[in-house]
Amino acid sequence: MKIEGIGKVLTIYIGSSDKWHGKPLYAAIVERARQEGLAGATVLEGVVGYGANSRIHRSKLLDLSTDLPIRIEIIDQPERINGFLPILDEMVQEGLITVRDCEIIKYTHSQAP
Repeated sequence: MKIEGIGKVLTIYIGSSDKWHGKPLYAAIVERARQEGLAGATVLEGVVGYGANSRIHRSKLLDLSTDLPIRIEIIDQPERINGFLPILDEMVQEGLITVRDCEIIKYTHSQAP
């Protein structure tokens, strides 16, 4: 697959403790993006952040459980990103979803395993 030109960056902000059918939401989103044939996804864990409820989420050394901020980025062609948005609308119950334009300079991969 080769992608170049105008693209979209889909960014999803959620918490690390968010779940979808018993599994971490971030993992479920990545799996679903792969099933839908999107070019790729990256999950990044934040150190500290807050969202709509203004509750601070941070990593503390002695915490047994944390709810760290998670950012998922997916970059692909506009029509593929737009087609994935209704799926995310169902999966993300609390969080933030943004889409912005980008220029894809190069995205290629081989078919080898």
